[in-house]
Amino acid sequence: MRQVLQSLADGRTILAEVPASAVTRGGLLVRTTHSLISAGTERMLVEFGRAGWLEKARQQPEKVRQVLDKVRTDGFAPTLAAVRGKLDQMMPLGYCNVGRVVEIGADVRGFAVGDRVVSNGPHAELVAVARNLCARIPDGVLDDEAVFTVLGAIALQGVRLAAPTLGERFVVIGLGLLGLLTVQLLRANGCRVLGIDPDTARAEVARRFGADVVLLERGEDPLSVADEFSGGLGVDGVLITASTRSSDPVSQGARMCRQRGRIVLVGVSGLELNRSDFYQKELSFQVSCSYGPGRYDPQYEELGTDYPLGFVRWTEQRNFQAVLEMMNSRAIDVRALITHRFGLDAAPAAYELLATQGEPHLGILLEYATQTAGAVAARTVICDQQKTHAATGAEPAIAVIGAGSYAARVLIPAFAASGVRLRGIASGGGVTAAQYARKFGFARATTDSEALIGAEDIDIVVIATRHNSHARFVRHALQAGKHVFVEKPLALTAEEIDSIAGAWSACAPSGQRPQVMVGFNRRFAPQVVRMKALLAGVRATKSFVVTVNAGAIPAAHWTRDPHVGGGRIIGECCHFVDLLRFLAGQAIVQARVQAFVSESATALRDTVAITLGFADGSWGTIHYLTNGHASFPKERIEVFCAGRILQLDNFRRLRAYGWPGFSAMRLWRQDKGHRACARAFVDAVRSGTGAPIPFEELLEVARVTLALSEAARD
Repeated sequence: MRQVLQSLADGRTILAEVPASAVTRGGLLVRTTHSLISAGTERMLVEFGRAGWLEKARQQPEKVRQVLDKVRTDGFAPTLAAVRGKLDQMMPLGYCNVGRVVEIGADVRGFAVGDRVVSNGPHAELVAVARNLCARIPDGVLDDEAVFTVLGAIALQGVRLAAPTLGERFVVIGLGLLGLLTVQLLRANGCRVLGIDPDTARAEVARRFGADVVLLERGEDPLSVADEFSGGLGVDGVLITASTRSSDPVSQGARMCRQRGRIVLVGVSGLELNRSDFYQKELSFQVSCSYGPGRYDPQYEELGTDYPLGFVRWTEQRNFQAVLEMMNSRAIDVRALITHRFGLDAAPAAYELLATQGEPHLGILLEYATQTAGAVAARTVICDQQKTHAATGAEPAIAVIGAGSYAARVLIPAFAASGVRLRGIASGGGVTAAQYARKFGFARATTDSEALIGAEDIDIVVIATRHNSHARFVRHALQAGKHVFVEKPLALTAEEIDSIAGAWSACAPSGQRPQVMVGFNRRFAPQVVRMKALLAGVRATKSFVVTVNAGAIPAAHWTRDPHVGGGRIIGECCHFVDLLRFLAGQAIVQARVQAFVSESATALRDTVAITLGFADGSWGTIHYLTNGHASFPKERIEVFCAGRILQLDNFRRLRAYGWPGFSAMRLWRQDKGHRACARAFVDAVRSGTGAPIPFEELLEVARVTLALSEAARD
């Protein structure tokens, strides 16, 4: 299928061929007929993409601080690679979509195949959307009207927060699509409205909708006009629907308001507030969050858990429905907002109009011609025809499941450097799979992971998905007779670990089983390899101290969800459990954990001190800390034994104290062993020799880490 994408690096807008998504549990698959370009939000994205590096930095100062912290701790080269990897992404554009349902997932009620629906789907021929982000379109509303529903819901949520009552007087600053919809909604609430916009044509449209307007072109002063409009009392409220970096709209709005008036920011504005403007009048100021309650809540949007109507009257979906009902009753008119129509093939030209502002525009519609159903719904796209038909080669062929930033920035380059043949890559949405297939030279991109795993031309399956899918993909790959490289962790539960062990045992007799590898790259880092060689000559017991300045992440991040990421002990501490297991060269016989408890402690405690005991009497501690500062180096490994010390700082500088013939090993750039890890695995597959990490050791680390995670929760 075709989808509109934009480059964050240079702002290019392209129409790309990407694999179609599959319908998901609790979701719908919708074939698009129309989509609307959001002139405010999408123009800002295009402008950001076209801006130079300095301008991008100026627009996101908080990101600059993060980059500088990373330079100080990791060095310039890794930081530059990370920034380039972030900007290398192609972003799906659009969130105002109309189409017909072609497939329904499990647990979906209230929709049927053939229904016309509106959703927040992107500009694509086929979109997969969750049920709470869709609404059925009444028969009296045309597709090119319904496509304004999502923007209408954004305007409606702002109006709800302003809480207008019959007869009140409001100012709307910014008369683009959002502003003109807001004008109509306020008028429908029985309010008088004053519209402000530098564009005279837009002000004229607002006048046709019943608003008074400020004619800036004629030199009218907004404050004077607003004072006259309110009879000298001050307006009851101001809704800011403009998109600007200036703080003038907020400042003007405050001066226009009456005592205890309210200001709601629906669009984008600078927020340099004058305290006296708000203090003297006791004004309220609120920022409206998109479509309404439920926005950005994974339970609502992804899992489909609705809020009880008696407690949350207006959710995202119910706001969609309310806007559609108002269109159906002609309480609001959106057809007057349509200024341009483009076929999907001409989408880049539509965005050029948006970016250059070459001619006046409001509603820019994309219209989708009827395509062959099979072509639109194809879940696999051939990206390199020559590689697809190439004869089987001597080098192993890999398939990558998961196309996130880590896979693109680290894993795929590491495997490509090992000489494998890149045959297929899969992602859930298809966009990143298609992008990275073309960038790195994979033969095909797909959203059908299971078919890719089972394909005859695949030797190795590399798994880089979210943690809760690792065990399932590992099992399926083993059952298909494939070698498996899975990014940590191996699994999230004891049952999953046992199921992997069973799948591996059920393979061919010993010596012919597929290789299984977890991405424990740190044991392959050159400085760690040197440490291991030095320790091999010491029989005395050893003491290991690992300090990890992991940093805090939001409580809602998927890695901290026990059912998705498993928490940071399982998802990240496993690296350091494996590292000490490698350096000690002995089985772990004891494992204890002490979790840091604070008033803000969550169910998943992720600031911990772990103590490991090894079979030879050696022991190690892992201080995994999330309460430090980002400017401090992230990782330090220290070893004390036989009157000697080794100290490794952030995989850049290894220092030795008391080691005959060795004092230090410094690297120009950080090397955590990613490429060496991939190369060791591929070499083992090529030669048929033993695995770089014994399978039993992988199971041991997985079980120890799981036990530590469970103990930390108690």
